[in-house]
Amino acid sequence: MDTTFLLNSIWVMVAAVLVILMMGGFILLETGSTRMKNAGHIAGKTILTFALSSLVFWAVGYGLIFGEGNAFVGLADFFYSGYDIEGLGLSGAVFFLFQLAFAGISLTIAFGGFAERAKLSSYLFFSVPFSVLVYPIIAHWIWGGGWLAEHGKQDFAGSTVVHLTGAMAALAATILLKPRIGKYNKDGSANDLAGHNQVFTALSVLLLWVGWFGFNAGSTLAVDGAFFGFVAVNTNLAAAAGTIAALIISSVVTGKADVPMMLNGALAGLVAITASCAFVNVWAAVVIGFVAGIFVFYSIRFFEKRRIDDPIFALSVHGTAGVWGTLSTGFFATPELASVGKPGLFYGGGFEQLGVQALGVFTSGLYAFIVSFVLLAVMKIVMNGLRVTEEEEIIGLDVSEHGSYGYPELLRTEQNHASLQKSI
Repeated sequence: MDTTFLLNSIWVMVAAVLVILMMGGFILLETGSTRMKNAGHIAGKTILTFALSSLVFWAVGYGLIFGEGNAFVGLADFFYSGYDIEGLGLSGAVFFLFQLAFAGISLTIAFGGFAERAKLSSYLFFSVPFSVLVYPIIAHWIWGGGWLAEHGKQDFAGSTVVHLTGAMAALAATILLKPRIGKYNKDGSANDLAGHNQVFTALSVLLLWVGWFGFNAGSTLAVDGAFFGFVAVNTNLAAAAGTIAALIISSVVTGKADVPMMLNGALAGLVAITASCAFVNVWAAVVIGFVAGIFVFYSIRFFEKRRIDDPIFALSVHGTAGVWGTLSTGFFATPELASVGKPGLFYGGGFEQLGVQALGVFTSGLYAFIVSFVLLAVMKIVMNGLRVTEEEEIIGLDVSEHGSYGYPELLRTEQNHASLQKSI
């Protein structure tokens, strides 16, 4: 067997495992950012929906993205059977698993807009159409040789394909589900329904940060020239810059060094650099991450003032930062690194590449939002609502949907308290 083929396969397999392990980061992020009474539900549904999206990706998702078809959708290679792909330079099965992991991440991002108020059945029934009609279509346009690829759209590892797509589905969900009980007062002011564990959220960001080396550097799909090291450096520095920027802006504006905002800044930097990590110089990666950290701070405040309840901040971290990251290559892509498309505005490329990037953001974001909104609106009618009852939401989804707490000791404490009250 060719040594390069083997090494490429091993590298991308490691990267695929890192991306799948990011699910653990998302479990901690979502549970830590929400309230204790919903922790077990959120953790469990993440595993369940990743399992479901994996089966759907095997059956049709992969073929819709990479199968031979037209400029809008792939129409072959369904029910992938493990064959190798000519000219790919690595195991076809490894490439399939790597792409499957990306599809699962995008779905997980979408479910940020469901948190703390959606029925478990809403997650289950949305997983399938999202994994068929939303994510694969946009991925085909950009990564599968579709019409945006023909225009030279730059999105190396998925600021648009993965993150913006998931965020637009989350926006559709949070609009239809409406805010959580107690989030907003009658005068429109917001209450802070703080997450129950900042240690979880901090650990989640570290896990996601490490996993992102698989996400971005793994997208090189090759060990030749060790270019993955350059991509990893850009990824790390953008995350670092986003962390510092969010901490600075929160301190300046609010007078406090906001820890959750700092963590969101790190994630925003990672999301933003995902599109451009292979196309820009190191100094530009720092700028891209820093700007993303500032954008995420103002974006979170923007959505909150408009009564859009986004518990995991998916719209800002993955949506706003995804838009900025995609557009950034239109400014910073260098002639030497622009293996796709053309150089950016600051390198003599004019506005052409920036225009292509903007077109990709607009069409992909609009498509993801409209299709997700329609799917969820139909589900809302057919399922007699996407949301649990008011009583179930107050009790918490752990008990109302699953019959047990993610923290069983809490349940025992409440039961003992209830028994005591009855005996008095």
